[in-house]
Amino acid sequence: MRKIKVLLVDDHAILRDGIRALLDLKDDLEIVGEASEGKEAVEKAKELAPDVVVMDIAMPGIDGLEATRRIKKKYPQIQVLVLTQHDDKEYVLSAIKAGASGYVPKRALGSELVSAIRAVQKGESFLYPSAAAALIEKYREQAEVEPYDHLTSREREVLTLIAEGQTSRQIAEKLFVSIKTVQGHRTKIMEKLDIHNRAELVKYAVRKGLVSI
Repeated sequence: MRKIKVLLVDDHAILRDGIRALLDLKDDLEIVGEASEGKEAVEKAKELAPDVVVMDIAMPGIDGLEATRRIKKKYPQIQVLVLTQHDDKEYVLSAIKAGASGYVPKRALGSELVSAIRAVQKGESFLYPSAAAALIEKYREQAEVEPYDHLTSREREVLTLIAEGQTSRQIAEKLFVSIKTVQGHRTKIMEKLDIHNRAELVKYAVRKGLVSI
């Protein structure tokens, strides 16, 4: 049976020793190397071609997130499993964006770490329950943010007037501002709403109920 080759990356030697002792008990797992910081991890990934890198985040020099990005960019076939003391939503999201396939906090059971290594080696994803919950919370926060909410009251007013068909000059006269100011508002509105022409602005305003057809 071919063993899963594991590269262990953590700046605490005592923790690496503990994980090595745990994985040495498993017939299908083998630690082929260790690294104590990110740059060394990238070098060892090239040298040892592991199946899975168990990666800490907080390390001196290049941190685990940057090391993960570099490894996944150069060696996409290598799976990265983040093992860290952090399990809040920002860290979980950052790890996934960096290319990690799994996320396990250091307070997890040894059996959970083993299961995570086996899962990511097979191309699956593994999120510890607290990490999954944090990710869901982050997703909900992002989903709840409506671009319209980022508009100032004046920008909303300008958007409504544009949708009503008024020109920049007409809007400027109505609001007692310069045409340049109105154009500046329109530019910011388009940036915030990710809309790139007047027609789409009108459609958006109609969908929001700001004007009627």
